Amino acid sequence: MAGFRHFREKYYLSDDPTYSKLSTRQQGPKTLLIGCSDSRVDPAILGGTSPGEVFVVRNVANLVPPYEVGGGKHGVSAAIEFAVVNLKVENVIILGHRQCGGIRALLFPEETQAGGFVQGWMTIAEPAKVRALAAVPSADQMELWRCCELESIRTSLENLRSFPFVAEAERDRGMSLLGIYFDIEKGELRELDEATGKFTTIVI
Repeated sequence: MAGFRHFREKYYLSDDPTYSKLSTRQQGPKTLLIGCSDSRVDPAILGGTSPGEVFVVRNVANLVPPYEVGGGKHGVSAAIEFAVVNLKVENVIILGHRQCGGIRALLFPEETQAGGFVQGWMTIAEPAKVRALAAVPSADQMELWRCCELESIRTSLENLRSFPFVAEAERDRGMSLLGIYFDIEKGELRELDEATGKFTTIVI
């Protein structure tokens, strides 16, 4: 309640209240960000964004499921569709991060509940696990974990492009798809260069 009181004072009761503007028009964010549920990786804090600037979807390990028809209730897929088709965002960012618990669960399933929701959800990133094991076959746990976190961003970008309306928006109106990795330990952001296939540190 103390936090909400501060929020109201800043955004409703100030001399130029932000929400007096936001509430009188439809939202119009330019970016869809798909991030992780990890409590340490808040997109608004990382990017210093204001209300209304970014359409955010968060789930375990910032995953995008592959496109499928009649596959049941897909919250992530519905959010992607709304952002791309209805809001016509200009950018889609997959934001992965270091020390991702979901990726660790993918690599070491014995650490999570057998047959549980986490294990089922993380099967989406199985291609990332396969690629990581092939890329660093003799790595220790930490190196393998980091490699798989990066590969998972690639997998989500691949799955994102499997949505017809995403591919169309990228082709016809130049919508950008970006893979970004937040290194919690170093306080750095890395961006995937799809031309070279490498992640490079973003110079701030």
